[in-house]
Amino acid sequence: MSINVCNNNSLSAITSIPDSITGSALNLISTQTASSSSTISFTSGIDSTYKEYIFKFINIHPSGTNRFQFNGSIDSGSNYNVTKTTTFFRAQHRESDDVAELAYDAGLDLAQGTGIQQLGFEMGNGNDDNFNGTLHLFDPSNTTFVKHFISRNSFNHNVADPRAMDAFIGGYGNTTSAVNAVRFQMSGGNNIDSGTIKLYGVS
Repeated sequence: MSINVCNNNSLSAITSIPDSITGSALNLISTQTASSSSTISFTSGIDSTYKEYIFKFINIHPSGTNRFQFNGSIDSGSNYNVTKTTTFFRAQHRESDDVAELAYDAGLDLAQGTGIQQLGFEMGNGNDDNFNGTLHLFDPSNTTFVKHFISRNSFNHNVADPRAMDAFIGGYGNTTSAVNAVRFQMSGGNNIDSGTIKLYGVS
């Protein structure tokens, strides 16, 4: 019996990928850019086309020091009040290096709540402060299962006491109805001064 060894470190002339090899692709559905916006809502493009949807937050900048948050809708945006059970934990590190910790925050989770889910703590509104991250929504059009989501976000926290924050949020919308719209906003009545949110479908 012989053993064949391949010593060639390069590949060329590949014209197709075998059917057994699969991969995922991000398909851009829509982009919204904030301009002193009280809310940013996605009321189309969330349907049965994809099993996973990803929102990407890029340079979200608030008008005041407050929290970025979201909620879902089962009636195309007429109401944003999906019942949710969620978790929230975060890592933080102050610029002064006197606080560095990882902790669960029970004050920012929900237990069968219909209110808005926080995606971070108070973020700074200095000229160079911003919020970036992702929200994954899984199979929102399914009418058998609850609707799971996960989110991870990085942002500047608190202008007076600056620190880096890394927030991890997960949970589910406790509904078997299709979730077909999602809205983002700041807490405390502040606007989203600037920033971009992109919606992708994962194929």
